[in-house]
Amino acid sequence: MNNMVMFIILSGLILVFSLMTVLTRRILRSAVFLLFVLLATAGLYFMLDYMFLAAVQLTVYAGGIVVLIIFSILLTSHISERAAMAGRWRMIASALVVILGAGVTLYTIYSYAFKPSAETAVPSTMKSIGNQLINYGDNGYALPFEVISVLLLAVMIGAIIVAKKEVK
Repeated sequence: MNNMVMFIILSGLILVFSLMTVLTRRILRSAVFLLFVLLATAGLYFMLDYMFLAAVQLTVYAGGIVVLIIFSILLTSHISERAAMAGRWRMIASALVVILGAGVTLYTIYSYAFKPSAETAVPSTMKSIGNQLINYGDNGYALPFEVISVLLLAVMIGAIIVAKKEVK
């Protein structure tokens, strides 16, 4: 019963703050609302006893990525700056794309069988997760992680340079 109440509270927080993230016109507030979404998602992971994934959610996303987003906002715009409202046709087109994307996602999830394979299954212990994170070989994620981190750094530097260019 307590788990159900906590699930309802956390999922309600995720829904409310997700909507607030998208609907607010102030970009800094949007980043703070995103932080609350990521914290509530970590709470769901803790409820499911996925301690490693919850810790990664807190440190990497809620801690690192949101700080990077806020830092980028503060470097490229004014805090009191408000985003322009989208036009009516753009809002309708966005709603249609969202409905189409949700439909494709739900169709894919409900049509897939989700049968576990005992031959390829890797036991998810802390030791196996750690080995996969630092391994460069089979089932290793060290090289893709490093490539993506360098790519994200280059994109962030490029975005700041483009945003800081003076208009002549």
